[in-house]
Amino acid sequence: MKLLRIHKKFLLMLNAISIIVAFLMHLPELIALSDPVSGSRLFPDIHWLNVCYEILFTYFSILLLFFINVRIMMSGSLTTALSWKRVMVSFVVTLVVCNLLGKGFVYAHQYFGIPAITAMLHHYLHPLRDILIACIVTGTCYLDYQNRRSRKMLLENEQLRTENLVNQYESLKSQLNPHMLFNSLNTLYSLIRESPDKAQNYLQELSRVMRYTLHDNLSHTVTLNEEMVFVRSYIYLLQMRYEDNLHFDIDIPQELLQREVPPMAVQMLVENAVKHNEISRRNPLTISIRANGNELYVTNRIQPKLSSSSSTCIGLANLSKRYRLLFGKDITIEESNNDFKVTLPLI
Repeated sequence: MKLLRIHKKFLLMLNAISIIVAFLMHLPELIALSDPVSGSRLFPDIHWLNVCYEILFTYFSILLLFFINVRIMMSGSLTTALSWKRVMVSFVVTLVVCNLLGKGFVYAHQYFGIPAITAMLHHYLHPLRDILIACIVTGTCYLDYQNRRSRKMLLENEQLRTENLVNQYESLKSQLNPHMLFNSLNTLYSLIRESPDKAQNYLQELSRVMRYTLHDNLSHTVTLNEEMVFVRSYIYLLQMRYEDNLHFDIDIPQELLQREVPPMAVQMLVENAVKHNEISRRNPLTISIRANGNELYVTNRIQPKLSSSSSTCIGLANLSKRYRLLFGKDITIEESNNDFKVTLPLI
């Protein structure tokens, strides 16, 4: 309904502009009609019917020119700026079509008897009127395009801010839920008794994870290097809990570490793999994190838990939305009989 209202408002605006411009283009003829004595010298044999047909023809011509301009300018995506080349093409096309329409109206007057103004001054004014109409039509469509693009960008920024808040909320809920805190503190308690040195390292990595998670990051992106430093701390906590039953295969070329990803993107995929797969001595789990070219891959074997846990898919859906809003790209999710793979574009 909202899009329909916007469409109706746009049509009403085009009609209003077309009517106003049609009357203004024939203002000299209208003035001449109001003063027959002086007007007859400039526009001989002028009549109300002739002027009305000229205004009506101009009105429909301007409407047609508007739709041609909209078709040319709106053919691209609103996410990109409108090039001056396209604006100039639109102006030239408008000028040519306007001139052809004028000649068509003259032809209709000569061979079909449609009322029209035949004064010489009226014909001399036609080229100037064509240029003015082309400028008004092209300029109006250009301003409308810029207005639509600005509104779209504002809407996307608001969506991105909302998605970022949702992501922070989901991350906080995931990291600070009682179950994870209980597991972390329980592991820490065991390490304090068995190996104080390991307990100290564990506490240090846990503090890094909490600091990164609670950090109020104003940026919507982080470098892959920053994300992987956080992920390695998170992996350390997981491996202290699952010991030799959880393995990681990480291979990221040095030159790709300065590429960008949304915060907690890789960590969310690691957490997703741990959450939904069985990890035991009988079925150890290996999670592969590799980067190649412009993409990063997180892959794991599918090992369903005996006690199936329901999945809301909020994390993957949220990550996909953030990628579309931030970069105009999307993640790729592939699931085969044995493997689950998520591909993240590197920006």
